[in-house]
Amino acid sequence: MLIFIAAGLVLLAALLLRIAHVPIRHRWRRRQARTMWEQFHGCDRYQPAARVFARVRAMDPLAFEELLLTCFEARGHKVVRNRRYTGDGGVDGRVVLHGMVWLLQTKRYDSAVRPEHVHSFALLCARQRQLGLFVHTGRTGGMSRDALAGQSRVEILSGDRLVALLTGRPLSIGGREI
Repeated sequence: MLIFIAAGLVLLAALLLRIAHVPIRHRWRRRQARTMWEQFHGCDRYQPAARVFARVRAMDPLAFEELLLTCFEARGHKVVRNRRYTGDGGVDGRVVLHGMVWLLQTKRYDSAVRPEHVHSFALLCARQRQLGLFVHTGRTGGMSRDALAGQSRVEILSGDRLVALLTGRPLSIGGREI
């Protein structure tokens, strides 16, 4: 009996340390992301794409990062969150898809994505020899697509594919269903 009580106390202490280790601002953004995720998987699941984009563009940019990580987590994929939002070296998080680690870069754009951002992220992925997902809410212009010429390590996730990720619909990344 004492063993069960001791084990319970150790688990409780570990849980409290884990919660206390997450800064308050992070907890607030994770709550906002979780709330948005629940809405997109509940009554708002079949909203038009324009409405979905309007809602995510109105979110706090760091909560948007958390929302994307939450979406991958909810699909059963391992997610590695950064300990801080600033000074992350251009990587907003990591997600493991089919046993491979993908670096995640998120941008909340109202207009077209900037080609230099795509190119910088592609270079970062090449330097780290990692796959990358550049996720954004804007338009992907030809110059941004050209910035990935010869860069097979980075995939852009936007438009209908981003809506599919947010709402839990079928989605393919890296040529495989996630």
